[in-house]
Amino acid sequence: MLDIIYWPVSAILWFWHKAFGFVFGADSGLTWALAVVFLVFTLRLVLYKPFVKQVRTTKQMQELQPQIKELQKKYKNDRETMAREMQKLQKEHGFNPLMGCLPVLVQVPVFLGLFHVLRSFNRTGHGFGQLGMSAYDNAHTPNYIFSATDVQSFLSARIFGAPIAAFITAPQSELEAFAEWGGTPTRLSIALVAIPLMVIAGVATHFNARASVQRQTPEAAANPQAAIMNKLSLWVFPLGVMVGGPFLMIGILIYWVANNIWTYGQQHLVFGRMEKEEEEKKAKKLELRAQNAPKPGVKPVDVRKKQDAPAEDTQSTNGTAASNGTAKQTAKQGGGQRRPGGQRRPGNRGRANQKRKR
Repeated sequence: MLDIIYWPVSAILWFWHKAFGFVFGADSGLTWALAVVFLVFTLRLVLYKPFVKQVRTTKQMQELQPQIKELQKKYKNDRETMAREMQKLQKEHGFNPLMGCLPVLVQVPVFLGLFHVLRSFNRTGHGFGQLGMSAYDNAHTPNYIFSATDVQSFLSARIFGAPIAAFITAPQSELEAFAEWGGTPTRLSIALVAIPLMVIAGVATHFNARASVQRQTPEAAANPQAAIMNKLSLWVFPLGVMVGGPFLMIGILIYWVANNIWTYGQQHLVFGRMEKEEEEKKAKKLELRAQNAPKPGVKPVDVRKKQDAPAEDTQSTNGTAASNGTAKQTAKQGGGQRRPGGQRRPGNRGRANQKRKR
């Protein structure tokens, strides 16, 4: 069912093994270790753009946190309306929560695929998912895209005396599968390689989580769910790597270390670029303000007065013309005469006096 993952993972691992095999030899432990490392780098390079979107999504989510809290407070008794308003808010700001989970969702099946492919180089175990093959059959059976010769090359490869497919708690029967291909490894030789890798992987996981937490806004860090996730990523996950390390193959520990190294460098690169973008935006705003501001020694000009002045003149001219027209019209209609003070005499004054005299 998961062959759609196993075959591509084994193909990438095979490609890098062949590439480094030309330099260090096909049976070299360094060749196989570098093949695992560059399998990680290939995957992370493909996921670079989704990772950048993940970072921008996380930052955008932190910026929208106040509005999200308002919606949660406003519609706390109406979950349907709250969900609809949340979707509307996300759509308005182009926010896609799935982009924040995509890199992790892709890395999980690749991790499981690599675990299965590496474990399939030694199929002599009898546990869950194991085939219980004999040492001879295992060495002469292909492993996905790897031929039987590649399987024997992998069994012969050593890193400081430890096979890449070995782990500290491996049963002795599984370790016997390496007997004809470089000798049976001891648990001490495996532990001397695995324990430093476990410590490095745990410490690197912690520092990656710390770098991510330090970039959170105070509002986001105060969120109860975010606080729980921060504690898990800072302490529980690194501790889990070291506790589970004895049950993981050396090849998987190499994968974990390489993945953390890439993550650490990628975080600094992406966050550094985003900080430069923010600085450039601030510089452009300041530049626009400086261009619109008056020069030293020059009296600021009120643009609104210039725009309003012609309108006022037009209104006053129109008003004067209207009053003159009214006066003329009144005069034509036989309107009263004006007094010396400028007041108008009523037009029927003379007629009223004549009536009184009569």
